Amino acid sequence: MTTAPEHCRDMAELRAEIDRLDRELVAMLAQRQRYIERAAEIKQDRAVVRDEARIEDVVAKVLVAARKAGLDPKIAEPVWRLLIERCIAHEFERFDELKSVDA
Repeated sequence: MTTAPEHCRDMAELRAEIDRLDRELVAMLAQRQRYIERAAEIKQDRAVVRDEARIEDVVAKVLVAARKAGLDPKIAEPVWRLLIERCIAHEFERFDELKSVDA
């Protein structure tokens, strides 16, 4: 059972809800990571791992979704840019691991 922020009676209840959300976010990020790893398998050229146009497209879509959800873009944009950079780094690592095995 979840409690809406405005119905939390104390900090313990608020923190429990934040912890619950953090667990959900971790599970979602793990799923996102699996897609990133699959991209490394599908891509045949290391030069296409980083795609500037795709980065800006993702950020633009996130900002639209953030506005609709009530998430401050000053939180959303830097969080997603960092997430994207870390995912790209992970994809490069995975790409290199996979392609060195193929060689």
